[in-house]
Amino acid sequence: MKTQGAICWNPGKREGWSVEEIEIDDPQSVEVLVRLAASGLCHSDDHIDAPVYHDDLGPTLGGHEGAGIVEKVGSAVTTLKPGDHVVLAFIPACGRCEPCVNGHSNLCELGQHNLTGVEISDLKPHVHARGQGIGTMCLLGTFSPFVLVHEASAVKIRDDVPLDKAALVGCGVTTGWGSAVNAAQTRAGDTVVVIGVGGVGMNAVQGARMAGARRIVAVDTAEWKLEKAKEFGATHTATSIEDAQELVRELTWGKMAERAILTVGLAEGHLINPAMELVGKRGTLVETSVAPASQKSIDLDLLTFGMYEKRLVGTLFGSENARTAIPKLLDYYMDGHLKLDELITRTYKLEEINEAYKDMADGKLIRGVISYDTAL
Repeated sequence: MKTQGAICWNPGKREGWSVEEIEIDDPQSVEVLVRLAASGLCHSDDHIDAPVYHDDLGPTLGGHEGAGIVEKVGSAVTTLKPGDHVVLAFIPACGRCEPCVNGHSNLCELGQHNLTGVEISDLKPHVHARGQGIGTMCLLGTFSPFVLVHEASAVKIRDDVPLDKAALVGCGVTTGWGSAVNAAQTRAGDTVVVIGVGGVGMNAVQGARMAGARRIVAVDTAEWKLEKAKEFGATHTATSIEDAQELVRELTWGKMAERAILTVGLAEGHLINPAMELVGKRGTLVETSVAPASQKSIDLDLLTFGMYEKRLVGTLFGSENARTAIPKLLDYYMDGHLKLDELITRTYKLEEINEAYKDMADGKLIRGVISYDTAL
């Protein structure tokens, strides 16, 4: 079928997104065609346009945070049917590889194809533009009102959840929430510092609150985001890591925080040591943010790191399993415990995608969303 899509033709060159006609193949045996209601605008897609990922990334249909309704299924699809409401998971989960069977489907072996430009079913491109095959971000490509995905990338959800809100759980909400609850292992009574309160960090604040943290310090350079963070559970705010260090020292009588979570737009090595200084003995720093592929070193006070038994933890998708986490978080939302509506700062049309990413760069968004008319 033919539709529209936003393509980054020259990744890493900062040329922006081109919205133009694309052609999507029919579903193969294990694939599904989904009509999207909405796509979240995540920083990770902007990193395609910037020089963040590997150098050989080819033309890419962006977007990896979406929800919609199944339109058509391949002959071997067993878990979905036309009419099902789904959230797309940016890490497929096969259910058979070692990480999956050990309860870590966020590390599924199929994820190795996420930035290759080919689809899982036959290792070929299934989206075409300008007479050539193009890749899809995280095997999804939600910057288009229709997507063709492997069955392993679609998670069935309850029909009564608004799809434009459900889209956010495909990446930012789950990643942030899980960073606080799973990776940091926040406990009741903890002091938690969240560095960067955008589309991921704001949900780390929510996760820390729901896990029972006593104090949650939100750190960001944008004052309006700090005010917004209070709605999500932040008890204190700071405009820099250095200011947060003094605040946490005062709040804890010098003990420092139990957990800190780095959710800035781009992780760089010089941020690690200041962030690590926010936590005390046996404290944990979670590094959630995407880092440049070229980032091979970090600054770290290694003596204190060892002597204080601190921990530096990486996390992908908040160390969550998509097939259990996505329905769970949407239940929390429908029960009134998790905020999703409040995350959406502005809704855009697909043709406004470059304006949307400029707004993100200017610090105007918690989460921007592209709205489609196809499945609402």
